[in-house]
Amino acid sequence: MPLVAVPRPTPEDLHEISTRRWDDLRGVRPDLAPAVDLQQHLLAIVIKAGQTIDGKLPRLSLPPKYLDAKLKRGVPILIGEPIPLPLQVLKASFLQLCETLAAGGAGEAAEHIKTSVAEGQMEAGSLLTASLSRNQDAIRQGAIHRGLAPDLVWLLAELATSPFAHALQAALLHAGSEWNHGFCPMCGSWPALAEFVDGHRTLRCSFCAAAWEMTDYCCAYCSEAGEPFKLAAPNEERPDRRLELCVSCQGYLKTVDVPTLSPFPLLAIYDMETMDLDLAAMEHGYSRPPLREFSPRR
Repeated sequence: MPLVAVPRPTPEDLHEISTRRWDDLRGVRPDLAPAVDLQQHLLAIVIKAGQTIDGKLPRLSLPPKYLDAKLKRGVPILIGEPIPLPLQVLKASFLQLCETLAAGGAGEAAEHIKTSVAEGQMEAGSLLTASLSRNQDAIRQGAIHRGLAPDLVWLLAELATSPFAHALQAALLHAGSEWNHGFCPMCGSWPALAEFVDGHRTLRCSFCAAAWEMTDYCCAYCSEAGEPFKLAAPNEERPDRRLELCVSCQGYLKTVDVPTLSPFPLLAIYDMETMDLDLAAMEHGYSRPPLREFSPRR
């Protein structure tokens, strides 16, 4: 199936859309208000970085024919490509994200990470490059070696690099390109969820927000399409929010009916709003699989 184009609102429209959706989420889930406030502050940093990066991508020797051939082999675009980072912007965002998380409850763990990167014990370029290439093992090992919380380092690096990954995705992926895998055609990440618009099931990358459809209705993780793959609506009053459950691989994927595809980085709002679906899936033994590993060879 061809890749799907996602609307790109103006900064003003993005601000209006995000404010409205955050306010709606607070109204629906007042118990999540502190977490919503924190997430809104984090995404504001991501949005600002994205607007700084937009239109200022490095010159890349990646011709469309080369990219199409790579996609036809089932290899995501970023795999094996040496792409220079806008390090100054991303590092500044990373440090801001550390400060925001520290103030929002992560405390000393986030402060230690900030100090380690600011003072050079953990080199920002290597960390953010590893995040862009989705090298979770390298980030975890580096964090543990320095006595830092590995999951928090991964989260912060992912937030900091996501606007650059999205800008690359918007520039390099074309709606006419073919892709029929459950992992992202840009970075290889799994989808955060699937958005249904007018009956079309569109998978949305958890990192760069790429959008794509699969030819068959099947499990995004193992391609199971038979009886072991099923759809469930844990809350009968909300049939627009469902779970795709696969007995074969024990994976799950959240799906939501939406009027239009969510622009970057607002997919995180639906992800947060549907946390009850995550809990329901995990209570029944389902989980999200680890990131796929790809050969780094170009």
